[in-house]
Amino acid sequence: MSLQEWIGKISGWVWGPPLLVLIVGTGLYLTVRIGFLQLRLLPYSLKLAFTRKQDHNAEGDISHFQALMTALAATVGTGNIAGVATAVFTGGPGAVFWMWITAVVGMATKYAEAVLAVKYRIVDKDGEMSGGPMYYLERGLGQKWLGVLFAFFGAIAAFGIGNMVQSNSVAEVVKSTFSVPTWATGIVLTIFTALVILGGIKSIGRVTSFFVPIMALFYLIAGLVVMVMNLGLIPDALALIFTDAFTGEAVAGGAIGTVIRWGVARGVFSNEAGLGSAPIAAAAAKTDLPGRQALVSMTQVFIDTIVICSITGLTIVMGGLYNGDTNAAELTTITFEKFLGSSGSIVVAIGLLFFASSTIIGWSYYGEKCFSYLFSKKIVIYYRIAFVIAVFFGAVSQLNVVWGIADIMNGLMAIPNLIGLLGLSGVVVAETRSIVNTIKQEKAQQRSISA
Repeated sequence: MSLQEWIGKISGWVWGPPLLVLIVGTGLYLTVRIGFLQLRLLPYSLKLAFTRKQDHNAEGDISHFQALMTALAATVGTGNIAGVATAVFTGGPGAVFWMWITAVVGMATKYAEAVLAVKYRIVDKDGEMSGGPMYYLERGLGQKWLGVLFAFFGAIAAFGIGNMVQSNSVAEVVKSTFSVPTWATGIVLTIFTALVILGGIKSIGRVTSFFVPIMALFYLIAGLVVMVMNLGLIPDALALIFTDAFTGEAVAGGAIGTVIRWGVARGVFSNEAGLGSAPIAAAAAKTDLPGRQALVSMTQVFIDTIVICSITGLTIVMGGLYNGDTNAAELTTITFEKFLGSSGSIVVAIGLLFFASSTIIGWSYYGEKCFSYLFSKKIVIYYRIAFVIAVFFGAVSQLNVVWGIADIMNGLMAIPNLIGLLGLSGVVVAETRSIVNTIKQEKAQQRSISA
């Protein structure tokens, strides 16, 4: 058996049903413990995320909005286009439904991660915030060795899933769509990445708060144009998604387990709930209460999966090409081409270019925070330089082995993080009571003022 086959086998084992059940199960458990908060306070959370009101007197490096955009930059990537296509191609239309279910429980997970990240964050010697699973595993759970494991896996995974895999995807799609050599794309991406990340989290926050809304709106508008032009196809597509979710008829042999597995797997891959990456950005936010930033952070899953992934999934089901003579990698492109003609491939290419480039920026911050936890912040500059160089090599290289190793590291990050979430769930519940009571008091004050 070759090295690539061994890595593929290990990756399949790491990302097998036990881990997926643990991720979704943790989300369900947290959902119950916080009283379905992610549904009850979703409107308030979205309003909070997109308003300019800031906690100016609170500790932190970046605003609520910038922390959310940084997390979205890292999360919204190839999974929102290629990952959804793979789910529908392999699991059938019903996989989209299970992606939605995974997102609903994933919002509770993401909320809990952010609560703990802010609760147990520290201020380093330079006055900057540092937080995330490694800190709540050490300072909250009292298990530093689990924090070290998480940081080790995260620092390595950032080079793969958050860097070289993304730059390779960008280079390949730009080459196939616009005939630009991969080395040229690699140079541009490398320079762009260096200009952003060498300035630290404040620079990253400024760029992502401008860049991410534009890229999300671009893809959202393109998808809505397809839907408006084909309104008659939407009811049948939605009906097929819901019926196939419980029958698996679109999968050979009616394998309902295949539908669920691929829906859950691609949902987790897309929104990263449970992996422990996004709370690293949440810890840098200016906020007075852990629960307030956590409400903002959980909207990331809603935007990523319920909104952006749904655009891809619904469009693919409407197109009906998932059972044809094609493959998962091409499915999104040929579907958009069916509806928009030759410009469809350009839409997908630009969307992938935006999504993958932003992922590199977001994951650079995750990786360096994991690295600085393991070593010293004084040598983080070398990690940033290595990260920037890796962007170019990712663009011009074949990455089958790199992808496999990164996939393994990404999955292994989740295990210590989920242990921390379950072990500290009582803290999450206590902080939830605090933020709910605070919101009630604020609303009462607003009513009394308006009266």
